[in-house]
Amino acid sequence: MRLAKKVALITGAGSGIGQASARLFAREGARVVCVDVKGDAAAATAAEIGGSAFAADVSKAKDAEAMVAFAEKTYGRLDIAFNNAGIFDPRDDSVTNTDEDVWDRVIDINLKGVFLGCKYEIPALLRAGGGAIINTASFVAIVGAATPQIAYTASKGGVLSMTREIAVEFARKNVRCNALCPGPVETPLLAELLSDPARRQRRLVHIPPGRFARAEEMANAALFLASDEASYVNGSTFLVDGGITAAYVTPE
Repeated sequence: MRLAKKVALITGAGSGIGQASARLFAREGARVVCVDVKGDAAAATAAEIGGSAFAADVSKAKDAEAMVAFAEKTYGRLDIAFNNAGIFDPRDDSVTNTDEDVWDRVIDINLKGVFLGCKYEIPALLRAGGGAIINTASFVAIVGAATPQIAYTASKGGVLSMTREIAVEFARKNVRCNALCPGPVETPLLAELLSDPARRQRRLVHIPPGRFARAEEMANAALFLASDEASYVNGSTFLVDGGITAAYVTPE
């Protein structure tokens, strides 16, 4: 019960890492607000864990403000914010041929969405006496790739930098902010993007364990960052990538 009496807001809770984290946070005692742009998906997760659901587009300021207001109105406070919602766009490619509308869409959701979440979550955390923020970045914020996804990579690099600045600004106000940097995670979204076996293998060969991560493994990392066990963890680039960023040559 590491999150007993805590109120947590998780974006992207309708599937993948967000859903796995909502389940785990609830098992650890948290009251969870499940946020997703797909309201029915958020509601399904909330019903499963005994939490509350809220439909929001995190790239819209009014939605970000409303989801935080909903958490405070429903549970009286906010202690943990997990800004996890994000997208891959299959049209996201090299800097030389990615359309501007693709760039704008990915940046709006992946980077602006985290900015807006923090903008409205931090005052609520301060009203509660402090708390923890986890922002989902990515291992691609640390390394480059010859299989490009320029907008996604840039968005996650921005999340990483923004997280560090927030961590430093609010450290003496009892608010911690860390960036969770997953490696590739076996989610329905990734499965769809890598449905081509050759494209999938092109990535697997660079992963030391030879497999993609499970969403539950990312949830475990988020749980640690949200808990009081991480009380001195702040501004970290919390890599959970199976050793991808440590590798030069991987096992045969």
